[in-house]
Amino acid sequence: MKQQELGNISLPKIVVIGGGTGLSVMLRGLKEKPLDITAIVTVADDGGSSGRLRTELQMPPPGDIRNVLLALSDVEPLMSQLLSYRFSNGNGLAGHSLGNLMLAAITDISGDFVTGVRELSRVLAVRGRVLPAAAHATVLKAEMMDGSIVTGESMIPKAKNRIKRVFIEPPLVEPLPEAVEAIREADAILIGPGSLYTSIMPNLLVPALADAIIESEALKMFVCNVMTQPGETDGYTVSDHLDAIEEHVGSSLFDYVIVNNGEIPAPVLAKYAEEGAQAVVVDSEKLAGRDLKIVADRLLMFRTYLRHDAARLSRHIYQLVENWMARKR
Repeated sequence: MKQQELGNISLPKIVVIGGGTGLSVMLRGLKEKPLDITAIVTVADDGGSSGRLRTELQMPPPGDIRNVLLALSDVEPLMSQLLSYRFSNGNGLAGHSLGNLMLAAITDISGDFVTGVRELSRVLAVRGRVLPAAAHATVLKAEMMDGSIVTGESMIPKAKNRIKRVFIEPPLVEPLPEAVEAIREADAILIGPGSLYTSIMPNLLVPALADAIIESEALKMFVCNVMTQPGETDGYTVSDHLDAIEEHVGSSLFDYVIVNNGEIPAPVLAKYAEEGAQAVVVDSEKLAGRDLKIVADRLLMFRTYLRHDAARLSRHIYQLVENWMARKR
């Protein structure tokens, strides 16, 4: 893999792992930094347009990949709007986004999903690489605390039950070789933000990917969500997020955890409380007992929804990577 360069200076290689809206928001800020970015994205989505295309065309779900491609792209705003456009009516079209349909079409033209993602990346002038965690879709399942099993990424939060563990089928799914290679060559590995059990975990449950992360000597960072997710991480603290990851991969992973300590306005909290969500508590005393460092700052932004402030979050990430690289020299 050829390393990106800025002039004669090799850029630090960072692998970002996850899925969902949180990952895409962060990448919009991160792509502005002098970094060689590889995004590894979940293929467990089975809801909405992605789920329909997955079932009808027997292809990996395109939605999370599409969002990440757009986040890292260098296209005119109108093109970004077009690819995000979701049809509201039309027999067979309603609910589909144009970007998902384009990924389905280019997969059919090129012969496989991975090649299709690579070709669309070129068309969109993507800054970095976007790789599915595996070449084929996986099915995410959850075992609940009451022993029941829920099948499907989109169904797990709807079960409104506490999750004991999640797992994928097939359990020994082969990862994309390029994804394993990217992790092995990385200077830094970043996990999150995103839905803990349904966006982050499916990547870490691919055995060879998890092994490569554990074995890597790269800087490892975790960006914790700002809010809990109803039906998924109800009542979770920062430590609870880390505990869940460790229980699933069998090892502690991170050198740094990045958290929000900015105050969330009461009206915003009230709005989220109506949906059963609350701010993720930074349980500092418990975190102090871990072999990691905490980076805390006001990292949120509110428009229609609470999101990470991509520019501020990216500054912290880049500073950590820069300091890590300086120590290695």
